[in-house]
Amino acid sequence: MGLNSTHALPRSAWIEVDLTALRHNFVSIRAHLPVLTELLYVVKDDAYGLGAVAAARVALSSGASRLAVFTLEEALTLRNAGITAPILLFGERLEEELPWVLSLDLEPCLGRLEIARAFNELARSQGRLISVHLKINTGMNRFGFSWRTVTEWGPQLAAFSELDFAGAMTHFAQSDELDKTVARMQIHRFQSCINQLCQNGLTPRCLHQCNSGGVLDLPEAYLDIVRVGLLAHGVYPSLVCGRLPDLRPVMTVKARVVAIQTLVSGDTVGYGMRWRAERPSRIGVLPLGYGDGFPRIRNEGHALIQGTRAPLVGGVTMDALMIDLTDLPSAEAGEEAVLMGRQGAEEITAQDLSLLKQTVTYDLLTGWRRRLPRVYLGS
Repeated sequence: MGLNSTHALPRSAWIEVDLTALRHNFVSIRAHLPVLTELLYVVKDDAYGLGAVAAARVALSSGASRLAVFTLEEALTLRNAGITAPILLFGERLEEELPWVLSLDLEPCLGRLEIARAFNELARSQGRLISVHLKINTGMNRFGFSWRTVTEWGPQLAAFSELDFAGAMTHFAQSDELDKTVARMQIHRFQSCINQLCQNGLTPRCLHQCNSGGVLDLPEAYLDIVRVGLLAHGVYPSLVCGRLPDLRPVMTVKARVVAIQTLVSGDTVGYGMRWRAERPSRIGVLPLGYGDGFPRIRNEGHALIQGTRAPLVGGVTMDALMIDLTDLPSAEAGEEAVLMGRQGAEEITAQDLSLLKQTVTYDLLTGWRRRLPRVYLGS
């Protein structure tokens, strides 16, 4: 095979993306929602590692009607792939970005008067309207107009005649915890702002505030649109949030054993010699590490081999990690291992790995690097 071949180069570690499971999850989430509530799929950061184009196509054919991204490049990737669905652009823009927002036919979030004015002037110069989603800060304190000062900015926004207020939104700071006090306070603040805006003659067509945690636990906040990302991947945002029946994990991380070392009692493994064999041992090497997004841990965690948990030993390195195969004498080089996902009756979840990494599932999933090939299964 020549160096210019378009075929993917082989690698003995990879991520499998089950598009059939993703489709199933969207159908399940869609069935959970009121008929008139739209489902928006958040595909930022390459659909949390799944691959934005493939995941977006499944979503739009399985109940989602809108998409959302954070960067212009993410939006351009979708448009270049022929995706024409409405795309919400999260975050705030600077003025040099505004022409791209229009040329890509995006619906930006709007949270600053200066940018609202700039969008209005740009739209007027092109003889068109621009659809925007008004972002209201009800307690997240990141992006958006403050709920406290709606009487100041509301009338000014209403005067921008070239802005089409396609939506108004807020974002929960704590929707997936057991205590919903803050979330319900944000719901109240949001509705109060909307009531005030309507009095000023500004009536957004769609209202939305639910993320995945809200979809699970706050049905009173569904409104016109809900926004899901992680949930569609069969992963829950916390250990204590609600559950939907029969959601399926979409992403599996796999590798093949590429080497086996035979140790005698007293031999050590890895940098710093952090693990010492207490018996004659067989150590398997898997060719992925923290350079691929696996947690940089020592003597913690497992891989699944032959449907059995094999302990990780020594420290995870940039490109490799080691597992104890002593109790699996038939395991040889080429054996398939699962680092995240199910094998037989055993499963290692994204939540399991995020606890090892001392982070949240969002960080764990988006942390899988692109040097791990994505292999798509199903459709």
